[in-house]
Amino acid sequence: MPSSGHRLRDVEHHPLLIENDNYDSSSSSSSEADSADRVWFIHDGCGMICAVMTWLLVVYADFVVTFVMLLPSKDFWYSVVNGVIFNCLAVLALSSHLRTMLTDPGAVPRGNATKEYMESLQLKPGEVIYKCPKCCCIKPERAHHCSICKRCIRKMDHHCPWVNNCVGEKNQRFFVLFTMYIALSSVHALILCGLQFISCVRGQWTECSDFSPPITVILLIFLCLEGLLFFTFTAVMFGTQIHSICNDETEIERLKSEEPTWERRLRWEGMKSVFGGPPSLLWINPFVGFRFRRLQMRPRKGGPEFSV
Repeated sequence: MPSSGHRLRDVEHHPLLIENDNYDSSSSSSSEADSADRVWFIHDGCGMICAVMTWLLVVYADFVVTFVMLLPSKDFWYSVVNGVIFNCLAVLALSSHLRTMLTDPGAVPRGNATKEYMESLQLKPGEVIYKCPKCCCIKPERAHHCSICKRCIRKMDHHCPWVNNCVGEKNQRFFVLFTMYIALSSVHALILCGLQFISCVRGQWTECSDFSPPITVILLIFLCLEGLLFFTFTAVMFGTQIHSICNDETEIERLKSEEPTWERRLRWEGMKSVFGGPPSLLWINPFVGFRFRRLQMRPRKGGPEFSV
């Protein structure tokens, strides 16, 4: 490519744009405006299976809590209060999961490494820019290429199969909320299981549940195992994410021991940047910014994701 007073670093040499490529200069200029009006989804078999399993496990936990432990209880207010709390946590967890999975994590427009685009950047003479040889885009600072999403993601932390998406600049907040609400609902389920076992041992097993004693024991044991596994995993992930946000460092940057070339935010500034604005109850609300859209399928152009 002819020099324009700056240098383009690449690993491989191949055409920046080829015929029938998915890049369109007009769509690139409006990509930021369109990002708020599209639903992101990755066509990855493993990720879709993990996402479905996550939902099924949460639904299973809700079934056991509601129909095995709370409805048969003779204490009306115990059932109502715990039922409302657990179901609210479950709804918030699944909503956060959906927002994480269906939100563009910060994908860089594919194929934008054109002469016109680089001239529009108004780079200084001698300034080095980097092009990803895999998705043919100009890589912004702190962006990394995901081999599953097949896109460069801004501030990519990691790719999580359980949400079938990358965790990046635009959806990290929802991922943090997902891990937090799953951990809280797991703790709540474990406490209810313990109280249920105590109640059944002290009384009659046939009276503490509408199910037979063997089935009740099996359902409670599976729920305890699920709660322990989910709590351990999500609590660790939640702590890791908060630590990364406070240190203004992604997991990839930490593992690669990359020296920061950017100005690190203060811990509180990092939290406000990810969660949006000063501390408020909106921080823990996964519905913030959500609006119903008219779903209209757009033609898929060679990528693993689609927009609606």
